[in-house]
Amino acid sequence: MPFQRVGLLHVTLVFNLRCSTQSFTHRLLNLPVAKLLPLLAERVITWQRQFGRHDLPWQNTQDPYRVWLSEIMLQQTQVATVIGYFNRFIDRFPNVESLANASLEEVLLHWAGLGYYARARHLHACAQHVVALWGGQFPPNAESLQTLPGIGPSTAAAIAAFCFGERTPILDGNVKRVYCRYFGVEGDPTSRAVVQQLWQHAKLATPSLALTIEQPDAMARFTQGLMDLGATCCTRRQPSCNRCPLNSDCVAQLTSRTNDLPQPRSRQAIPERSTIMLLISSQMPDLLLGNIHDEEMGTGKSTGKIGATKVGSQKVAAQPRGTQKVILLQKRPEKGIWGGLWSLPECQIDGDMSATTHQFTSLSTKRKTEKPRVTHTSIQTQTSESIIRQWCISNHIQKPTLLSMAAFRHTFTHFHLHIQPWSVQIDDATDLDFDASNETIRWVRVDQLHLFGMPAPVKSLVMNFAML
Repeated sequence: MPFQRVGLLHVTLVFNLRCSTQSFTHRLLNLPVAKLLPLLAERVITWQRQFGRHDLPWQNTQDPYRVWLSEIMLQQTQVATVIGYFNRFIDRFPNVESLANASLEEVLLHWAGLGYYARARHLHACAQHVVALWGGQFPPNAESLQTLPGIGPSTAAAIAAFCFGERTPILDGNVKRVYCRYFGVEGDPTSRAVVQQLWQHAKLATPSLALTIEQPDAMARFTQGLMDLGATCCTRRQPSCNRCPLNSDCVAQLTSRTNDLPQPRSRQAIPERSTIMLLISSQMPDLLLGNIHDEEMGTGKSTGKIGATKVGSQKVAAQPRGTQKVILLQKRPEKGIWGGLWSLPECQIDGDMSATTHQFTSLSTKRKTEKPRVTHTSIQTQTSESIIRQWCISNHIQKPTLLSMAAFRHTFTHFHLHIQPWSVQIDDATDLDFDASNETIRWVRVDQLHLFGMPAPVKSLVMNFAML
């Protein structure tokens, strides 16, 4: 068969070039491998129809909103994790208009736990752009889609391919791995030079116009097929090459380099950072609690009123029913780690924590007080308890009951964060002096904690603490 003859020539060329220090991928593009590129698309499409994934909640639709939402959620996140979030998100925000009209805080609440929170902020901004600038309709091509917040070339191409049948290549993480192995691309797959090379391969591998005319769903099948191959066959470890439709002329398979490609990035030591998280709690009379949370909106936004409960548009006097446990939450700045989410007050243990914590953040906006001057050297010699007591003094917290809790580590993309939680119990919550109009600080009843969007590790910590 002609296909087999080309494959043999391919193997010979590969082994002859293995000894060369220059990458052989560029040469292969102009050799018989290029003749196989049309077959590559056909094989991927045929394989996807028979063996690919067909029952994911964002499949079997040409709705750009659902496709876009799934593509954003799937960035840096596994399918199994995304499914539940996607379904809940769609239930609350069924279309782009409902998402655009929602508050960012509510969007972050429904995103909480999914990580990479800049995606949620871009998602919200993108929805507003689509409604305001595109009349609620997503642009019908990849070039225009890339003008929207948070949509890069590969995401734009996926939306355009799935929803509009545009002949445009994708290059997400799974597809990079497939192409690195199939074409034998060496080098760091995140480097600019290698990425440009992979885009060239992706463009050449795109189904021909004739194929898309013959099979109207060819682009959607091909795009989904590449994603499926990377997720189910061409996996990072122990790829199932025997099930792959491209194994007969895959460079990595033919040269026994599936474990070497893509080449891993040179790993640098991940920085270690530390912080103290303060679980500040108290018992507060119901009469003083009032409605510390807007139940109707479910956004974690205070009404700013004390002694009254808001039900719809009516205000009802709060009735004293004893006391309830409350926990102090502090909203993080919009930019940075966990931006815009509710978390716990923090103070520093060692090192420069400006990127992740608010060192000795003063909760009070009524009094102008000088923050404790704590240098890096002095921090290292102080105990956590003394640091917390200084923090309490700066925030006018009198005679707190302190209790150290089990420390744990949370890993971000670029650093490890060691978290030491401390319980700070206050006899009288009214002793903590902060401006009630400050929307970034809130006493929250334990039965309303679930209504506030918190990072996954903070939410787990707070919820477990609330049950004590």
